[in-house]
Amino acid sequence: MKSGQINTTIMLQRIFIVLILSTVISCGSKEKLSIVNPIEVVLASDHPNIKKVIDSLPKHQIQIMFTHIDRKNDSISFTDHTFQLDSKSYFYPASTVKFPIALLSLAKLNTLENVDMNSIFYVEGDTVETTFKREIEKIFAVSDNESYNRLFEFLGQDYINESLNQLKIGPSRISHRLSTSEADEITTKPLIVYQNDSTTFTLEPTINTSATPLKLNKIHKGIGYFEGDSLMQEPFDFSLKNYYPIETQHEFLKRAIFPDHYRNDEKIDLSKEQINFILKAMSTVPKNTGYDAKTYYDGYCKFFMYGDTKEPIPEHIKIYNKVGDAYGTLTDCAYIQDTKNDIEFLLTATILVNENGIFNDNVYEYDEIGFPFLAELGRQFYQFELNRKN
Repeated sequence: MKSGQINTTIMLQRIFIVLILSTVISCGSKEKLSIVNPIEVVLASDHPNIKKVIDSLPKHQIQIMFTHIDRKNDSISFTDHTFQLDSKSYFYPASTVKFPIALLSLAKLNTLENVDMNSIFYVEGDTVETTFKREIEKIFAVSDNESYNRLFEFLGQDYINESLNQLKIGPSRISHRLSTSEADEITTKPLIVYQNDSTTFTLEPTINTSATPLKLNKIHKGIGYFEGDSLMQEPFDFSLKNYYPIETQHEFLKRAIFPDHYRNDEKIDLSKEQINFILKAMSTVPKNTGYDAKTYYDGYCKFFMYGDTKEPIPEHIKIYNKVGDAYGTLTDCAYIQDTKNDIEFLLTATILVNENGIFNDNVYEYDEIGFPFLAELGRQFYQFELNRKN
């Protein structure tokens, strides 16, 4: 199909969806409104931040999952909606993988003696002494890569993947560290843990299984990539990279936010104290954990609703999330809550913004297309839920 035909089809789809929505709203029935797919309504928006992406849909490889949350007495129900969701169609998850690593680290601490999230430790060869609690805070506040790598050494690839498989949350594969020359090393480094001011003990390294190439659609992307200063004129191969698709992210988030909704064998094994800590870490903005507010503004790691602005996030808006951005791919996985208007929903989405098809050249349209799209996407879903509530 030619480009002009695609654009015309999309325009007609928008008009049709808007007409349906107008008819439903005119009926004044909340029950009927609830059957409308909110993703279709949002993507039919004429807002330029949405429209420019939808008008060039194939090249942006977007996937979206949205969940209505309904409460009645002590029960809670979820209604999921999806757009272009396909776990066999690869996108690079970037820092979103830090979310399961943070929670699995807490769960592993529960199996060890003489160590907890407040224990001071350092990775052998590292100059930084820290605590598990602080590293997790940094992961959510500013998406710190070194914090992820320290917890990666603590867990190891095999423990991570076996734990995720046992939870049965969906397909995934975590194979490497981030932004380091030793990213793919299968032997972890020892952790030196302080038992008190003068006594330490060692958490021994593990030798893990080497990653095998992923066999997924769109695992080779673009027309070229840089390797050092050299341009390689062939698609970039992601087959040995981390794999954490949208539905898996979304399900993991559900279990973190709503653990009481699941059986014991479906939960991440965390204490009440650990759950409260995680929720606070996920929702806290950088300035509240000691970072400079000018550099690390509220929306720095909150792509939905606030990713395109440096304005403060209102106190009544709580965003529990984990973002990722690398290789021209932006992803956010969030539980969004408005405590003033009694609104809550789950939203996960990814978008590719790499106009020239070259990877590792650091020429991506994050500011022009990616952040504005995800921010407006979040605002549009928020407005949809506000209308539904009213």
